[in-house]
Amino acid sequence: MSHEPEAAFLPGLRLSRVLYEEAVRPLLAAEFPRLRYAAARVGTGSEVLGFDTARSADHEWGPRLNLFLSAADAAALGPRIRALLAERLPKEVRGWPTHFTDTRDPLDPVGRMEPTEGPVSHRVSVADVGSWLRENLGLTGEPATADWLAMPQQRLAEATAGEVFHDGLGELTAARRRLAWYPDQVWRYLLACQWQRLSQEEAFPGRCAEVGDDLGAAVLAGRLVRDLMRLCLLLSRTYAPYGKWLGSAFARLPVAATLTPVLRGALAATGQAMRERRLCEAYEAVAALQNESGLTAPVDPARRPYYGRPFLVLHAERFAKALADTLTDPRLRALPLTGGVDQWADNTDFLGNHGLIRAAVAALPGA
Repeated sequence: MSHEPEAAFLPGLRLSRVLYEEAVRPLLAAEFPRLRYAAARVGTGSEVLGFDTARSADHEWGPRLNLFLSAADAAALGPRIRALLAERLPKEVRGWPTHFTDTRDPLDPVGRMEPTEGPVSHRVSVADVGSWLRENLGLTGEPATADWLAMPQQRLAEATAGEVFHDGLGELTAARRRLAWYPDQVWRYLLACQWQRLSQEEAFPGRCAEVGDDLGAAVLAGRLVRDLMRLCLLLSRTYAPYGKWLGSAFARLPVAATLTPVLRGALAATGQAMRERRLCEAYEAVAALQNESGLTAPVDPARRPYYGRPFLVLHAERFAKALADTLTDPRLRALPLTGGVDQWADNTDFLGNHGLIRAAVAALPGA
């Protein structure tokens, strides 16, 4: 049965800092006094993005830490450090076990904190920065344009969020700085592609409603709302997390206070008139944000008829074109407006396979 500590919930990043400062750092200082390393909490886990709650403690949450050594030290000392921590880590910090048990059940494969009297099966990883970037992002060097398009935003968020507690090497801090946001040309291209996504479906809710398909119209409204939220994150220079935390990330944006009620209205609407009105209000608000960015000359943000049909839309392709016209990178100008991998695919297993992603990106016309 899972252990349920009596200690009050402590955000995971704070718990990781306690683990480092009170347990790991003293052990490393005593046993490897000349070791240069970085200590951080990055990578997977809701706590890295700051979204963890008491519910998170039921799987792969707890006192966790990432140690980064030079490649040579990771190879030579990694096993010794892991063994040292297994033998000498405290059994708990702040009332939370440092030992994790794995059920080995394929239907329930996650690790959970459990008390132990023996060695600690800890969640302190030991790696070098290069290997970690290769494993988590598929990066093997300085990111090129194709690399940026092949890295899901969730993975970029995991690499650049969290917290670095100590960096005696500087490599981790430098890598996080490089990956903090897209290069300007890539950013413009991805924004153009996100507007293009909107343009492809903005007239569809009206057409569905016209033939009596209110369910289909509602589904399409949901897709458009999701794309608008991701567009707002892009405009705010914020990597979009995967679906579970998309709303939480969006809620942190300044625009959320005014835009959230409009988006909710679009989702809750039971008739075409109200759904169209709310969606158009949202389009216009996000279009105004685009104009305020100064990335292009202003584009008229007002709603308008969809050609000769009785539906009001933004004609979002106008914003896509304005952004595409600012591209000077010939590699990006040659690409179709399909975007980064998570703008055209959202299958979790696919987005977790670097080989498949990179093969797909390489196959794009103009890549």
